[in-house]
Amino acid sequence: MEPRWLDDAEFRAWIGYRRMRLLLDAQVSRDLMRDSGLSAPDYDVLSALTSTPDHRWRLTRLADRMLWSKSRLSRHISRMEQRGLVTREGFEGDGRGAVVVLTEGGLRAIREAAPDHVESVRRNFIDLLSREQVEVLATIAETVLDHLSDNSDSSDGDGEQPG
Repeated sequence: MEPRWLDDAEFRAWIGYRRMRLLLDAQVSRDLMRDSGLSAPDYDVLSALTSTPDHRWRLTRLADRMLWSKSRLSRHISRMEQRGLVTREGFEGDGRGAVVVLTEGGLRAIREAAPDHVESVRRNFIDLLSREQVEVLATIAETVLDHLSDNSDSSDGDGEQPG
């Protein structure tokens, strides 16, 4: 069967998306580090923890959400613990499991970082687009994410509690 090659518009869309994603992620990450001292993974962990009422996530579920291995996330969590952003607790009923818990310092850090982070997202992305472009992009993202979620065993973390 002959491959279905991309036409010019499809190629421009694909290559443009790939380059935009890399450059945008890099710029927003640089801004985040400069403005708050937090790395993008720090911010991802802290924002996940603030998304639950009790500010806790099971380590394995958080690793799945971030698309990281458990060992990679565990090492990162250790560095965050040293900075007082999170703590790690045992998971009831499973002596091998761990729960990552947001500390007061971590909550303060994300609350202080969020306004500048959102401003960076606006300055480098959202404010460059018309309202219609934002709506179309949101629809495109939802379509692709729905497709990928249907083909994946990983969860997006919505409302997940440890256990």
